[in-house]
Amino acid sequence: MKGHSDKPQDNENTHSVNSDGLHLAKQVDAKVALKLKAKRQKNAGVWFGLGMMGTIGWSIAIPTLIGVGIGIWLDKQYADPRSWTLALLLAGLAVGCFTAWAWTSKEYAAMHEDAAVQKNDNKENDQHDV
Repeated sequence: MKGHSDKPQDNENTHSVNSDGLHLAKQVDAKVALKLKAKRQKNAGVWFGLGMMGTIGWSIAIPTLIGVGIGIWLDKQYADPRSWTLALLLAGLAVGCFTAWAWTSKEYAAMHEDAAVQKNDNKENDQHDV
């Protein structure tokens, strides 16, 4: 009976060691990913910011111009008192603004997530140093 009760304790210890090892592996993976991302973004400066502004601008301009082009074509094809050009210009502008908003929201969330991970890693490192 005694030997039988010792066995579950061994399993509990093994489980504890495995979960600690898994936790350590996750920490190492997170730090490696953070360092690799920092290396990739090392040269992100003024030109990177200007490129992002250009990307946002084009994400608004392209749908707007497509809407205008289709609207002009529709106005030429169908004699209608309504202006398809104006309607589709506004629709393209709305689609472009929504696309730009969605993209910047995603980037904003990613930046803050990375900052939170880095802050959490710094706290863990400070706790281990004590």
